[in-house]
Amino acid sequence: MTRWYGKLLGLIAGALLLRFNPLLGALIGLLIGHAFDADWFRLRRAGPNPYAALGLDERASDDEVDRAYRRLIAQYHPDRLEGAAPELRQQAEARARELNAAYDRIKFLRKR
Repeated sequence: MTRWYGKLLGLIAGALLLRFNPLLGALIGLLIGHAFDADWFRLRRAGPNPYAALGLDERASDDEVDRAYRRLIAQYHPDRLEGAAPELRQQAEARARELNAAYDRIKFLRKR
């Protein structure tokens, strides 16, 4: 479902603010409202989505985040692959770093 209320509010606000030419104000307000509805002004996150790294949705509870992190870190922890090939161990170390960074980021965002 697409959002529409930004367009409506922009149309009304533009028409009221530019009383000398309400049609032009409504058009400008409509364009700005469309930009807000389309998330053109949304601040982008720095880096990848930490929830995607854990295979979760942003609506996941704290308990689900903890379970997913523990399950994945147990699978990819480098100490579990002690006798494995060096390239496999390096891949596991990189994935474990990614999981740790994602978990720390989620915990930081939820603490705020």
